[in-house]
Amino acid sequence: MESSGENAPRTGRANSTQPGCETPVRLPKDVELDLERSVQAVLRELSAQAPALQSNQGMWRWSLHKKVERDPSKSPALVRILLRELEKAESEDLRHVIIPLLHTLMYVLTKATGIAEELYRRTYAFCMRLLTLPAPYCTVALDCAVRLKTETAVPGTLYQRLVIAEQNLPSELYPYQERVFLFVDPELVSPSVCSALLLEIQAAQEQQTPEACMRHVVSHALQAALGEACHAGALQRKLQASPRHALERIFHAVVAAVEQMASEPSPSREGHLERLEEIYCSLLGPAAAARGRCGGHDALQDRPPSIPLPSPYITFHLWTDEEQLWKELVLFLRPRSQMRLSADLEALDLQGLLPDRELARVSVLSTDSGIERDLPLGADELLTPSSPEMEHGGLQRKGGMKKRAWPLDLLMLGGWDGPPGLHRRTGRPDGDGELLPGVSRLHTARVLVLGDDRMLGRLAQAYHSLRKRETQKFCLTPRLSLQLYYIPVLAAKKPAASRQPELGELAAFLGRADPWYQNTVNTLCPAIHKLAEMPPSLGSSRTVDPFILDVITYYVRMGTQPIYFQIYTVKIFFGDLSQDPPEDIFLTELTVKIQDSKLPKDGFSPRRKGVAEGPGAELSICYQKALLSHRAQEVTVSLRATGLVLKALPGSDTEVSGPTHCPPTAAPLPDHTCLNVSVTEVVKTSNLAGRSFSVVTNTFRTANIRIQSQDQRLLTLLLDKDSRRTFRDVVRFEVAPCPEPCSGTQKSKALWLSSHQQKEMERTRAMPKPLLMPINTFSGIVQ
Repeated sequence: MESSGENAPRTGRANSTQPGCETPVRLPKDVELDLERSVQAVLRELSAQAPALQSNQGMWRWSLHKKVERDPSKSPALVRILLRELEKAESEDLRHVIIPLLHTLMYVLTKATGIAEELYRRTYAFCMRLLTLPAPYCTVALDCAVRLKTETAVPGTLYQRLVIAEQNLPSELYPYQERVFLFVDPELVSPSVCSALLLEIQAAQEQQTPEACMRHVVSHALQAALGEACHAGALQRKLQASPRHALERIFHAVVAAVEQMASEPSPSREGHLERLEEIYCSLLGPAAAARGRCGGHDALQDRPPSIPLPSPYITFHLWTDEEQLWKELVLFLRPRSQMRLSADLEALDLQGLLPDRELARVSVLSTDSGIERDLPLGADELLTPSSPEMEHGGLQRKGGMKKRAWPLDLLMLGGWDGPPGLHRRTGRPDGDGELLPGVSRLHTARVLVLGDDRMLGRLAQAYHSLRKRETQKFCLTPRLSLQLYYIPVLAAKKPAASRQPELGELAAFLGRADPWYQNTVNTLCPAIHKLAEMPPSLGSSRTVDPFILDVITYYVRMGTQPIYFQIYTVKIFFGDLSQDPPEDIFLTELTVKIQDSKLPKDGFSPRRKGVAEGPGAELSICYQKALLSHRAQEVTVSLRATGLVLKALPGSDTEVSGPTHCPPTAAPLPDHTCLNVSVTEVVKTSNLAGRSFSVVTNTFRTANIRIQSQDQRLLTLLLDKDSRRTFRDVVRFEVAPCPEPCSGTQKSKALWLSSHQQKEMERTRAMPKPLLMPINTFSGIVQ
């Protein structure tokens, strides 16, 4: 219905980017050919038949964006080329290039000005056609279509919202804030790499003052709306000379004009243009504005200057404290939380964790008059304007037991990642739904970790601890959207390319699942080490084009589709019975080795004299076999083994779309998760020469497994390949998918649910949801 009108011919301003009589400027043929060659290089890079491009992977996309950043007049031509390639890929069913090209196109449209309305509508129609394809194509296309619909009616909206949120600029009409937390483990990443990254981030952000960002927002909004009628050079000179208070006034006027128009049900492009023309005339005067509309200035002398898109505000952290992630997120929330939360919510969070017995207390000694209207508003209950208590606020007695309106999805902890489905980045950021009355998710924390699989194991520990805290006190969940990102940084070793996958298995899996992640993010590791080898310098040559920071920025902005990973819990029993059995979690791998030492014997030996034990240890393995029918079938075997490896990730020869990982629209059932267990078994053979032992490797898949040493041999467990997470002198351990954390808070609040909600809660507790950790990529899993 809507698309039929989009393809109809248009008159008037439909084919131009600005009011007036000017026409779009065509670039020289050689410039368009250069852009075409760069786009073709990106496409060849995505194909498997281009081994010669391996050394330059990731550079072609970056250089393409840099060309239009240095010369914004190339943006319309690049949009046409990318759109033509997308339509060609659609007609020829070349799906592997659709998502990379679409992300590249959207990144150009976010920063560009002077794009014809017809190009916006063609791109929007293309995204709508992609909705008939399976995920992730329809998911990414819908996300882009939502953004394009607003940008077409109100040009400049995407740029303005992105800068306001990322730079934390004050705005009442768009109060959302984002921050990138970059975590590096100093024990896993070399000091030279840490110093190089910190210097590059600091050098880029020194130029991004709030005043500069406000000037960029004003200039971009006016140029996007007025097009060539905007005297860009004079506008920037005027803004540069404006004092801080005048600049803030202009900034808020522009933001108000854009946001008010974008929030209307049917925004008018003409009405938006008129409002911004008034602001433009108030800045330069009617005479200058008239000269701009009539083309009175020399276009060659006043070439539109480039308006940069500032990199997001990034904080650099050396991960030295187990609770550091939670503390940083709380500090990110606290300033705004004091102004925006009711007294009831303030009592719930940010003041340390209370014991369960205090949280379970819901009745208190009343010292008031017993009349409801005498109570201060929000003191004990969360009342909404439409609630019956507010409509009939007469003389009513207050009962001693006060009922709190805890949403069921919050008690079930299903709202941490927001509602299932799309993670949208425009309008309101992802996961902005109200989980508690009057509380919106105004903050988005983008946690980016650098390192190898050991760092991801540490992130999983912090994520599990954070979720466990949320079951005791809802501090972050109602107001914070948490997004996790990962950039692999493996230790630089001589020719040990074959050793890298040992610590980079999860990065390799993400690269197989998402080809654009492989080309853009997985290729960043050599560049990071090359940057660390450069001598420290703050010269301009180091900060003109910060490649690594640009790729990080592109990743956190465009990587909105998560891949979910099951976290596993392991319960460990030591040979010393006086030690309590601890519980830990792991994400990628658990390695079991046989120690040389044994338990002290209790006056007898289970083996007969003269019988050779052989290598390894006798193990009893009990596991639930993974069947396609998902029926429970328990298997118990006893064997002699020299070691075991439990891997949570499928190997490179396994199909990527495994049951452990799911699209964001559907959470998997616990019995869909499985571990790949490899047992190095010792096989005893007898022949004429005597007894001999051979070693074979047996593999099987399971979700739950219990292993116990039978001949007093002790075991050593290594979690996530991290030597700091080693457990020695183990006699037995149990592994199972980690369920969603629960606590006494959940039980106490269940008293205040309806009978239907209590039944739903009991059903959910009987079938616990697995704890999944999302890591954002560009497309999720490409089937």
